[in-house]
Amino acid sequence: MNMSGNEIKIFTGNANPTLAAEIARELEVPLGRALVSTFSDGEIAVNINETVRGADVFVVQSTCPPVNDAIMELLIMIDAMKRASAGRITAVLPYYGYARQDRKAKARDPITAKLVADLLTTAGADRVLSMDLHAPQIQGYFNIPVDHLLGVPILVEYFKAKEIDNPVIVSPDMGSVTRARNFAHYLEAPIAIIDKRRPKDNVAEVMNIIGDIHGKTAILVDDMIDTAGTITKAADALINFGATEVYACCTHPVFSGSAIERIKNSKIQELVACNTIPLQEEKRIDKIRSVSVAPVFAEAINRIYKNKSVSTLFD
Repeated sequence: MNMSGNEIKIFTGNANPTLAAEIARELEVPLGRALVSTFSDGEIAVNINETVRGADVFVVQSTCPPVNDAIMELLIMIDAMKRASAGRITAVLPYYGYARQDRKAKARDPITAKLVADLLTTAGADRVLSMDLHAPQIQGYFNIPVDHLLGVPILVEYFKAKEIDNPVIVSPDMGSVTRARNFAHYLEAPIAIIDKRRPKDNVAEVMNIIGDIHGKTAILVDDMIDTAGTITKAADALINFGATEVYACCTHPVFSGSAIERIKNSKIQELVACNTIPLQEEKRIDKIRSVSVAPVFAEAINRIYKNKSVSTLFD
């Protein structure tokens, strides 16, 4: 593809090479030749095995577990591209790790989401492309352009095809209400909210349900599912309060700790997640369905490359 003078090149680290390959296929360009490995002492080694001089380079790397390896790979790749005279470097982070550390919740807390933004900029990224940042204001932590893609339309398509009877869209907490409302707008369904109090970190306590869910099929919508404590307790509460069935969906399947065990044993009928984070073999269970973000990322990359609007993707 060579429409606006410079060539487009897609590279990937080791975080999510399958998604990067899928994006490259959608764009009908070969995946860039790069080897990202480690020296025997654990330091990351990056070899870019083709010229990037003057090219429009996109480095695809979700900063998912192992998070710090993924971040260092990305930073070192960006540095290598910059020193090899790439024309423009876009850091493509389908999943932006450390996004939950976006403010000082208590004294002496770090704001790691901002630190990661500074590191990416210092390494030499000219732009950032991401999806469903945990807090949209993270875009303001960058002094370079950030294109922010939405996972909701992709997940909505999946549920539209299912033709679910009598759906209600449920936000698992107060923080996800806007996302649930957008989802409900697309599906022309009502919304409900779970009011939960969290006694301590990674422990969710479900208290109350705001909205009518009785006799309805509930669809829980969240940006990410990490330990799956919140979402599985929410499913319990929904069934206890009279929902007939519970589905769940998220953009980022972090699935850490006992998440898979919890999902398997939960009242969730089916959990739909995007492939911003790869699902290792041991995490693939019948209940979990994956939908691909590759077409949306490919379209966004194409638009960035051609200097066209990315926001109109979601109009």
